[in-house]
Amino acid sequence: MRLINRLLIAAAAALSLAAPGLAAEETHHPEEHQWSFEGPFGTFDRAALQRGFQVYEQVCSACHSLDYVSFADLGREGGPFHNEEYANPNENPVVRAIAAEYMITDGPDDFGDMFERPGRPADNFPSPYANDQQARAANGGALPPDLSVITKARQGGPEYIRSLLLGYGEEPPEDLNVRPGLYYNPYFSGGLIAMPPQLQDGLVEYADGTEATADQMAHDVVAFLTWAGEPHMEARKRMGMMVMIYLLILCALLWAAYKQVWSRIEH
Repeated sequence: MRLINRLLIAAAAALSLAAPGLAAEETHHPEEHQWSFEGPFGTFDRAALQRGFQVYEQVCSACHSLDYVSFADLGREGGPFHNEEYANPNENPVVRAIAAEYMITDGPDDFGDMFERPGRPADNFPSPYANDQQARAANGGALPPDLSVITKARQGGPEYIRSLLLGYGEEPPEDLNVRPGLYYNPYFSGGLIAMPPQLQDGLVEYADGTEATADQMAHDVVAFLTWAGEPHMEARKRMGMMVMIYLLILCALLWAAYKQVWSRIEH
């Protein structure tokens, strides 16, 4: 009996010590948000994708890679810079101009040396760091995640990423020790994140004249990252709708055939 009492007292003490830590680790639920691509008939807003790419290029690309996206993808059907006049995205002048802004490590040449050249549409977006060790050294030990499929890899999807980008500014709980180099964000697991606040009103100047508020930039860049993670979403939805229509017609024909065959037989 004494052993049981001691165990109960020890468990109660452990829970009381862990309670502040557990409270600090509570995270906010991502805020609901309306997206043009939601639902079976949803599509990407091309203007938002173009603005979102601008935010990624001017803000996010300094630390985050986009390893699984090529420049040519930007000009493919469904992409932010798709142009029906250029069936081959490699010939799209906008895509070619964007690719040429980047320097790509290539080689080896005839002498066995690596060299740099302007990007081509067939190239993937280059990483801002040579390797993970360099990325960690530049970010206080934290490794910035690749953003190619970030909206599909994180629970909560686009709403979570948007909430995370806009989630700075709240006062941390009193029991939470915010160490140097970390920032409080209630949408991040544990509440502490190494990424400082990124979006401020007027941070970028949109090419289409849209006012670049923090909320607008968060919406646009998350829309772009959602497209990056699923660039064929619109084609998939169209195919799914065609399949559903086909199945409905097939069911109707089968029902009619069933009625025709069994109408001659007495039940």
